[in-house]
Amino acid sequence: MTHLVETPPPSRPKRPFFLRRGPMENIATTLIAIGFLMLFQPFLLVLYTYSLVTLLAGTAMFIIVSKFAE
Repeated sequence: MTHLVETPPPSRPKRPFFLRRGPMENIATTLIAIGFLMLFQPFLLVLYTYSLVTLLAGTAMFIIVSKFAE
């Protein structure tokens, strides 16, 4: 009688940080929050100037990253 030893399937290598959905969604959400804070701060015009760009970048990043696999 032969005993077959089952070997586990080869484990897939972990994806790099910038291709993982969870951490990248957190970064995108943080970027959106920073843009929001930049928009409503009353002190520096430079922050206000770039707030919309920051909000749009975070939103576009979130839309793209939300399509990544888990």
